[in-house]
Amino acid sequence: MANNKNTQSRVKRRKSRFRKRAYFILIPLLIAFFAVALYGTYLYIEAKSVFSDAHDGQDREKSDLRDKLVDPKFDNVSVLIMGVDSSEKRANEDSARTDTLMLATLNKDDKSVKLLSIPRDSYVYIPEVGYETKINHAHAYGGPEATMETVEQLLDIPVDYYARVNFEAFMEMVDAVDGINVDVPYELKEQDSKDRANAIHLYPGEQHLNGEEALALARTRKLDNDIERGKRQQEIIKALLDRAVSLDSILKYDDIINAVGGNMKTNMTFNEMKSFIQYGTSGKNLAVETLTLEGTDYKPNKTYYWQLDEIALGETKNTLQQHLEITPATNTDTMTESATEN
Repeated sequence: MANNKNTQSRVKRRKSRFRKRAYFILIPLLIAFFAVALYGTYLYIEAKSVFSDAHDGQDREKSDLRDKLVDPKFDNVSVLIMGVDSSEKRANEDSARTDTLMLATLNKDDKSVKLLSIPRDSYVYIPEVGYETKINHAHAYGGPEATMETVEQLLDIPVDYYARVNFEAFMEMVDAVDGINVDVPYELKEQDSKDRANAIHLYPGEQHLNGEEALALARTRKLDNDIERGKRQQEIIKALLDRAVSLDSILKYDDIINAVGGNMKTNMTFNEMKSFIQYGTSGKNLAVETLTLEGTDYKPNKTYYWQLDEIALGETKNTLQQHLEITPATNTDTMTESATEN
């Protein structure tokens, strides 16, 4: 009997030790799980509030070049990114010209993005005013709507969404991810966001830049031209995307959300924005191909323009149409119908 009691006692002690070890492992895991769940819930609520406030409330449901409404979860779509030369100090957001203009087409099947940089001095037809001038004037003439119509006229593809951000959004987002690594092509001195001359001084080579420095690099074109400037901006955007989706930026999403949402206007609803998350979380590196519009210098009446090369422009149109899986014939028919209705 004594041996039997001793055996039972040893078994109970082993079970007790096992339970203690299990609790020691399980409790921290449960705490971590609930912490992540709570943080995720908080981020969702915060994002919904911030980005809902960023919605412009406009009535434009779809592009005139679309037969029906699109949904980013099921359709290939395009987003026009407008960087406006505005700030709280200048108080000119609605009347500002676009300092940066990029069109992103997104393909849902391969989760790829084509990012086209449109030079700000491109000589194009602006439907809002009915004549040709610099494309960056479109926003000053008629805001995001006029800019979207101008880009559609230029590229023969629908522009489904737009996101307009100012200098503060860009700088705060870079700072929210603790800066980005970018190759600076040459030594430069540039004004800062407060318009203080030569306040930013950068040296050539791989650099870790904060928001002010990244903005200075994105804006400068003193030693080259708008095409090279556009390429730099594309590289900066790619570096920023890489940082934003990296694991060490997860706990900074609150700052990222507020940096973007507080300085952005868009025609996207919060639910439509959520659909784009899959592009950054598809389990592989986001495939981003950068494009630009070739051309030549053009100076009628001593005013500088970027005259687009028609052959290269046609090739770019075809590339974007294929990426959106829009056939040129279908798109032309839709444009014709739209013109007839108008």
